[in-house]
Amino acid sequence: EVQLVESGGGLVQAGGSLRLSCAASGFTFDDYAIAWFRQAPGKGREGVSSTMNNDGTKYYADSVKGRFTISSDNAKNTVYLQMNSLKPEDTAVYYCAANMFFRYGSSWASEYEYDYWGQGTQVTVSS
Repeated sequence: EVQLVESGGGLVQAGGSLRLSCAASGFTFDDYAIAWFRQAPGKGREGVSSTMNNDGTKYYADSVKGRFTISSDNAKNTVYLQMNSLKPEDTAVYYCAANMFFRYGSSWASEYEYDYWGQGTQVTVSS
């Protein structure tokens, strides 16, 4: 059974930091791309960052470049999202997602490309 379990969310003041974890099981971790998405109240799901475990390529949304860092511990089947200099607009439910194959021309940030999803973890940034 495929499982993705997020942890590490919480309440933090603006300018603070959090580290999210996504523990994966039930599939060959090294063959998959793992991404972080977020969804704020009343908004659609937004791609935040993704790591391609097969070659180490990483992607970031423009809104988080320079503040967030994605990393992968293949020995632990876990992906992390280090979030620094947090802003109130980063408030959202953060989800991790996994995908093995991307359709030609598709984007890492398209939620429709991902087959497996975690349950989400709430991140709240107060001003």
